[in-house]
Amino acid sequence: MITQDKFKSISDHFKDRKVLIVGDIMLDRYYYGQTNRMSPEAPVPIVDIDNVIDSPGGSSNVALNIAMLGAKPLICGIVGDDTDGDVLIDQLNNNKITTDLIFKDSSRPTTVKSRIISKDHQVVRMDKESSAEVSEELSSGIIGSVSDTIQEVDGLILQDYNKGLLNPSSISRLLEIALKHKVPVYVDPKHQNFSLYNNVRLFKPNYSEFINYNSDLENFEATGFAFKDKINCEILMITKGADGVSLFYESDHSQIPTKARKVHDVSGAGDTVISVFCLSDLCDANPRESAYISNYAAGRVCEEVGVVPIQQSMLNEIIDHLA
Repeated sequence: MITQDKFKSISDHFKDRKVLIVGDIMLDRYYYGQTNRMSPEAPVPIVDIDNVIDSPGGSSNVALNIAMLGAKPLICGIVGDDTDGDVLIDQLNNNKITTDLIFKDSSRPTTVKSRIISKDHQVVRMDKESSAEVSEELSSGIIGSVSDTIQEVDGLILQDYNKGLLNPSSISRLLEIALKHKVPVYVDPKHQNFSLYNNVRLFKPNYSEFINYNSDLENFEATGFAFKDKINCEILMITKGADGVSLFYESDHSQIPTKARKVHDVSGAGDTVISVFCLSDLCDANPRESAYISNYAAGRVCEEVGVVPIQQSMLNEIIDHLA
């Protein structure tokens, strides 16, 4: 638990922090409509679309969360040299997020996740993407940009969706740069790269990814500590959806319940968790306090339909009910 006064003392300093986010940039596209009939061609509903909304997704949603909390995000990654990439860059610029460290790659499309939503529920999701590793030329450009800016930032978030940017070579080089400049690293991983993220401040998998990587879960606590020791991370936090998060820090294991009052959509909740944990940690919250605040934030955005970034007012709304 965290008190209102403690939360205020932490969040008041969000505006003083600058965070570099490196990872897979995506565009989230939402088709909203009404469903009143079934298709005569197949047993599926027909959705009459009446509105289409685009918003930053993936690592760009992390940047948006950081910005909405008053901190300064820098985002580094790749989009395709296409209309969707231009739309995404415009979305970031409109939210006053600098796009100078975003590279265009003509050999791949901008990753777009399209969701059809009717009556506040997701009907289907369609993905347009490439998961091929990025070229060595582009990877070197990313590494060079990080090397040039790392001394300006307080923390580094690596947002891995397994879309080819974060691979064994780039992960190793990024961690080396951060370690050299003593910048803490916060990782949202995919299980293909679990073992590569060594010596980071926070490692934050979700539960399904964690159990896919660690098959022996007869003793979840022992498995968590063993994995934490294996990659030598300072904090292991496993997100478990409606069951909250499991936090492993030093010799302590804590289970922190979720605070969602009504879940409409879990899309983007993980982005919110790592954004808020990173900022709280950089503002001198202890790991348990950071976990509580980030878990509150994730619960709050799950009450909205679509990928919605957390805002200070939304966090205040939940913390105010702690008294």
